[in-house]
Amino acid sequence: MTDRARSQPSRVPTTPSGAAAGPSRAAAAEARVKLRRGLTCLGMTLVLPGSVQLATGNRAVGRIALRVWGVLWGLAGVLALLLVFQRELALRVLTSGWLSSFAQVALVVVGVGWAFLFLDAWRLGRPGELARQHRPGYALLSLALVITVLSGSIGGARAVSAQQDVMGHVFAGGGETEADHGRINVLLLGGDAGANRVGLRPDSITLASIDADTGRTVLFSLPRNMEDVPFPETSPMYEHFPDGFTCEDNGCMLNGIYTWASEHPELWPGVADPGAQATKEAVEHLTGLKINYYAMVDLQGFESLIDAVGGINLDITKRVPIGGGSSPITGWIEPGENVHLDGHDALWFARSREGSNDFERMERQKCVMNAMLNQLDPVTVLARFQQISQAGKQIMATDVPRSETGALVDLALKAREHKIGSVSFVPPLIYPGSPDFAKMRQVVADEIAASEAKDNAPTPEPSGNAPSDTEPSDTRPPATAAPPTGPSAPPASRPPASPTAGASTTSGAGEGSGGSGGGRPSGGASTEARTQVEDLGSLCRAR
Repeated sequence: MTDRARSQPSRVPTTPSGAAAGPSRAAAAEARVKLRRGLTCLGMTLVLPGSVQLATGNRAVGRIALRVWGVLWGLAGVLALLLVFQRELALRVLTSGWLSSFAQVALVVVGVGWAFLFLDAWRLGRPGELARQHRPGYALLSLALVITVLSGSIGGARAVSAQQDVMGHVFAGGGETEADHGRINVLLLGGDAGANRVGLRPDSITLASIDADTGRTVLFSLPRNMEDVPFPETSPMYEHFPDGFTCEDNGCMLNGIYTWASEHPELWPGVADPGAQATKEAVEHLTGLKINYYAMVDLQGFESLIDAVGGINLDITKRVPIGGGSSPITGWIEPGENVHLDGHDALWFARSREGSNDFERMERQKCVMNAMLNQLDPVTVLARFQQISQAGKQIMATDVPRSETGALVDLALKAREHKIGSVSFVPPLIYPGSPDFAKMRQVVADEIAASEAKDNAPTPEPSGNAPSDTEPSDTRPPATAAPPTGPSAPPASRPPASPTAGASTTSGAGEGSGGSGGGRPSGGASTEARTQVEDLGSLCRAR
């Protein structure tokens, strides 16, 4: 062959359109096949870690990974079944310390192992054989998957660590875990350590009495300015105040018990929070109920908790000022339906006194509690768990032991299935300056009996004459008030309870409700109270 012939370029056959013939098409098809092979390796690792190694790589590694993956799904399935059929047990397991420690280690190990499998799947995808234009995208996708599983596992481990920290910091234990007559009673205290105050004093005092089986709840709100509060003889306070917490200037009120006891911790040796313990003893004597736990929430930090859960929605019928008292009014919370409140506005809605009184404020505080109970769902809690954990650590103190948090969460979920009963010890039922303590105990006993009667009532007849959920049957046996264990009447120097005391409302403005004379049996007052206040949700919507 001549040099001229060798120098002539070879001609590649072309199609009528001028496109390159078969070899280029074959190369493009082969490149697509190789890319699909690489993407399949990554996809199999994402859905079923270890399957690629079992098929084309190290089979021992693949078998180990698939077994671990199967165990994890098996555990998830068991947990799901427990949540459906044994929810309390599942919640106890989820809040246990050993599971949290195990989960932290497992999340990191699984994350690192999964990332290794993705890197190995990238290798088994033969990136060196990919077309040049496919290599960068394939590498970036593989890297993104590695980063995703690593960051997810580390983030999960951090969330579990935050839960551990909160559980250890907040749920220190010390409360009574056994239900009393089938009920769990929790004292809710809203602490307010303002700049003009000496020591921490509860700004709101509410006792939640919860049926341990059904979760049906009744809230009893006590005015913070109740005077002459008696103590049981077993309380260290009784020795110092045998005639009740009273002062010559009438300045000794229910919320001052916390401060006084906190200043005398030697009376409660070994008790972490003497103020809370003394307040529990007083409220137990006032209501005749044995208190299992207390929970103190700092109202100054309450704002961060509301913000952590994304705010709450309330129906508001009256303008509420933001500010007032010792601080200037900087704005107003306007009335409306389903008004969204962030932490700042929710705090002022719950605590504002300007243009209202303590009794109306007690009502607003219970409406905030009701909104949080009904609007907090598991998805919200999981999505904002770290924010909620940090807020809870900063603002809450309680004697609930960690081992009982699962049971209480289960009770809270059950409580959402029922309407919340509500009673406020305000005029004309109870006058804080001269309270009738025996009457308070009778009202508590009657309200709890009415609440329990709703779950124990017989199946309604077809005629429809059975009692409704908001009006308990009149045929239930009357409840008996718990007997006092110490002084129950106001000191002789105090005026008797107002003869107009007869009906209870949670509005704090029940003066126009009327009622019977002071000599009427207290059960009658409780009956009228029950017909007016049964459903806290309806009450908050009707405000």
